[in-house]
Order: sequence, then C-alpha cells, then structure tokens
Amino acid sequence: MSNQQTFRIVLRPVQTELTAPAGSALRDLLFAQGVEFPCGGQGRCRGCRVHVLEGQASVNEAQRERLSAEEIAQGWRLACQCALEDDLVIELRQWDAAILVDETPFAFEPRPGLGVAVDLGTTTLVAQLLDLRTGHVLAVRTALNSQARFGADVMSRVQFAVPKDGAQQLCHLIRQQIGSLIEQLVFAAQVPEGEITDVVVVGNTVMHHLFCGLDVEPLSRYPFESKQLGLQTFRAGDLGWKLSGRAQVRFLPCLGGFVGSDILAGILATRLREREGLNGLVDLGTNGEIVIGNRQRLLCASTAAGPAFEGARISMGMRASTGAMSEVTVDDHSIHCRVLGNVAPQGLCGSGLVDAVAAGLELGLIQPSGRFTGGAGAWELAAPVVLTQSDIRELQLAKGAIAAGIRILLDRFGASAGDLKKLYLAGAFGNYINRASAQRIGLISFPAEKVEAAGNTALLGAKLALFCPEGEDGSFAHLRQQTEHVALNADQDFQDTFVEEMAFPNMRARAWELDAGETPEPNTQSLEPRI
Repeated sequence: MSNQQTFRIVLRPVQTELTAPAGSALRDLLFAQGVEFPCGGQGRCRGCRVHVLEGQASVNEAQRERLSAEEIAQGWRLACQCALEDDLVIELRQWDAAILVDETPFAFEPRPGLGVAVDLGTTTLVAQLLDLRTGHVLAVRTALNSQARFGADVMSRVQFAVPKDGAQQLCHLIRQQIGSLIEQLVFAAQVPEGEITDVVVVGNTVMHHLFCGLDVEPLSRYPFESKQLGLQTFRAGDLGWKLSGRAQVRFLPCLGGFVGSDILAGILATRLREREGLNGLVDLGTNGEIVIGNRQRLLCASTAAGPAFEGARISMGMRASTGAMSEVTVDDHSIHCRVLGNVAPQGLCGSGLVDAVAAGLELGLIQPSGRFTGGAGAWELAAPVVLTQSDIRELQLAKGAIAAGIRILLDRFGASAGDLKKLYLAGAFGNYINRASAQRIGLISFPAEKVEAAGNTALLGAKLALFCPEGEDGSFAHLRQQTEHVALNADQDFQDTFVEEMAFPNMRARAWELDAGETPEPNTQSLEPRI
C-alpha cells in the first residue's frame, strides 16, 4: 500500500465526508469533528465507540478487551485504536455541543486599545475581542479544547502531563490554540493586531498550570494542593502569538486547591463580594466549584462531582448535541422527551439525565434510595435510549458531592439553605438545567425563585478584569485575602454529609399519595414516551 494513497470517510448521521492519507489515526480525524476521547485515546474506556457500516477497520488487543465478540462482529470499533486502511462509512454521535458565550452588559471605565478575554475550559474555549474604549464586543470565537484528545477531564490531563514531556506537550498545544483563536478574532474584526494591549485568561487550576507551564504533579496526589496559584503574566511574543510585543497576557490567579481563576472571575461577574446578604455561586461540572459568602467573607471549595452532568460515564450518555435527549417531562402519567435536532434519539445528555431521574421519582419508578421500584434494572425512555441503575448511581454521586459541599460551607457560616438570598448557577450546564428537576433530585435545595442561571460568568469576569486591574499587578490580592479555601477532603463531616445527600428527597409522587410506610406501585400503563 502506497503512503500516498488516500481514503474517503463518510460520517453519519451528519453526512460529513473526509479524505485522509492511509495510516492516518482515526482519533485525530474524528477529534477535529468534535468526537471526544474520555480516556485520552488510551483504549481504557468505550467512550469513542464508532459503528463501522462499510469498509474495514482492524481490531487490536485493546479493542478485544473492551468490546464483546458480538460487538466486534457487528462492526463496533474504538476509534482511538484504529488507523485508516480503507474507505469507511462510520456511524457516530455528533459531539458538536453549543458553547456558552456572554453578551451581558456591564459598567466599565474606558481605556485605550483592544483587549481579549478568554475562558479556557477543560472541554471548550471561548475568546472575545473587545474595544476597551467602548466595551463593545467586536468578535467571538469558540472551539473545543485541543487537549481533550488526551483526556476528557482534568485528572486525565494531569495523568498525561506528569510523566515525560506530557505537560510540555499540553502547554504548547493550548498556547498555540489560543493564539490561533486570537488571530481569527483579529481577522474577523478587521482590526490592527498591534492595537491589542491586554489579554486576560481564566480557567480552573489544572488549565492555569498547563497553560502557564507550572508543575501539575502536586495536583495528582493528596492533598491536591499547589503552591503556584498566583497571577501569571507573559508578553504575547514570548508565547509565539502574532501580536504587538507590548501586549500583556495575564492568567488570573486561582483561589485554592481546584478552585481556579474561572471562579474568581465568577465572583467578579456576580458581584458576590459586594453583597450584604449570603449568596452563592456554583459551577456544575466534573469538578464542581462552590462559593458562599457576602461582602465580609467568602468561602470556596471544589468537589469531585464526576462527569455525569456532562453525560459521561452514563451508559448512553453524550453531550448536548444532535440526537441528545435533553429534556424529559411528565404529563398525565406519561413522559415526553425532547431530542436536540429533531432527529431520532441517540443518547442522554446531562440535563436530560437530571430530568429523567426527576421524572422517575415523580412517577414512583425510582425510590429515594435510587433503586428502581420492583427491582427493574433499566427504564426505556425512548427507544433505543434507556436509563440504567448504574446511570442513577452516577448522578447520585455527582449531586451528592455538590449538595454536600454547599451544606458544609453553609454550616461554616452557621447558616442553612433558607438563609441564602440567591444561588447563581454558572456555566453551560447550569444555564440549561431544569431548576425544578434539580430541586426534585436534591441537587439544589432552594426555592426556584432563589436560583438564577448566570450564564458564562468566567467569560464575563475575564472581560471585567480587562477594565479592573486591581492595582498595577492585577493580582486581585484583596479578593483573594477575603476568600478562604475549604478543603472538603479534610473536613471531618464531609463524608457523612455526602452519604446523606446521595439519597433523593423522600417525596411521594403526586399521582400515588399513599399512607406512610406503604410502597408506591406506579401505574406503568401509560408510560409510553412521546417525542
């Protein structure tokens, strides 16, 4: 076979066509189309399964360990383990998730020049170009974080970074990608690149360390603390970016542990430190971050919620993209399912998972313990999508960690849920989650009127930082002094609180109110899902 030979790939259901040289890694080709590789392409999980409908794709030992003989015979493959050796028609889930940007108006003091605000997320990137004289957003660019091919979550990235030259590789990759996004912003806005004077980047602690070239090894082991959490500054030229040599790049400081500068930016965006009453900010994700406080005192913490909110580790989980069941509601003892893109359902995203479990609790199909009523092992929501017992347990672990973290921080104020004036939900998941469903499963134990979807607070805070240098060094020293990091893994009450919060609220389904002590028997006659 000649090295110059090329093959054609057709991706379904999106009907995208690609051509690539023989021997090309399927992982690289599909990653560019938005396919995610949760274990970093190591063949340790089944997250990158694809269905080969036409053509040949070889099977290696890693695939034999993860796929059954029947699955292999049916054409299922692990994309991360395949090289291109034939024309292929592949069926895959489209992971083209909507990336949350920010258009919130804000007060500012004009200054000369242009600025760029960057929200560096574990999964996604958002960059906005601003005119610092007017505050107007001149251009926006979004992308999937190119590091994701080496692991979907922060700990996978850390594990890749610690040995050999992994950290250097991830650092170069993300600096290059952000530099490219800035070039795209300049081109889209048709402005002189030399007018960009300031770039502000925010992200979680791992992203902070990987971008800045800091040692991530302390974040790989207990107590998961780094001493290099402060402001990091660079000149654009030192990063290889095509900007004026005087352009300053600031990666804002972290607050402690796994509470990064994206949360510092969230505090700026929600003005938590200016409020008299007790308010909270929660960023729901794989590493859930929580801030509770007021103008006198702020407490922050991070908790390993797991990736259930993002559809990962769920049997038919996927991101909020075409084919994802994003909403499940109950009406007259029947469930109604909304699928993104108005196509046949292919999987369940995070918001759909929360809705589905809330609906199961409402209908009496799921008990407060998380077990299916009657010993069932799964519930078909809409063929072929099912909710399994292990899916419910993954959600319990995620919601239990967040709810326990909120309780611990409130306890340190001598307060309860009723004392909180407002709870802001940050990020894409917090923006799209059904608050009634979140309350029903016990994720947030607050009245709906106290809960507000705050959007991309990290990006808004980064924009505010362009106008808010907080002194010459821009280190936000006062805010950091006001904020105390609480290490939940060292809190003696956390484990017990976490176990308590794993259970769902013991509320009887409205349709089957029974006397205390009786077991609800759900009416499954009319549980045919409607899409």
